[in-house]
Amino acid sequence: MSFKDFVLKGNVMDLAVGVIMGGAFGKIVDSLVSDLINPLLAMVIGKPDFSSIFATLGAAPAGYAGPQTYEALKKGGANLLGVGAFATVVINFLILAFVIYLLVNYTQKLTAKFAPPAAPPSDEVLLLREIRDNLKK
Repeated sequence: MSFKDFVLKGNVMDLAVGVIMGGAFGKIVDSLVSDLINPLLAMVIGKPDFSSIFATLGAAPAGYAGPQTYEALKKGGANLLGVGAFATVVINFLILAFVIYLLVNYTQKLTAKFAPPAAPPSDEVLLLREIRDNLKK
């Protein structure tokens, strides 16, 4: 099998399209969470940003004089427990999982709608069912 035959197989191409679409969809979900959902949740819980929820484990690095924000301390080499960053990732995952659930659910309904009707049972099956029902009486 040549490389060209391998690449042009249906499964490989489907996987490539899935990975590309997944990356683009991940960016959409990240934007949804960071630009729409986080500000609404922040408004409810009173925090301006989830990334501001962190704990410093130990002292700041020696000679660090920058701002005391998560991003700045992380770049400065501080040992941080990023609860807010983790919460953002969990929210992204839950939203992504929910959207994928909706897509799969919709696809299954659409597929069932256009699926051919089941074939009627054969005469033998109908006769066996009738015998079974008569034996139950």
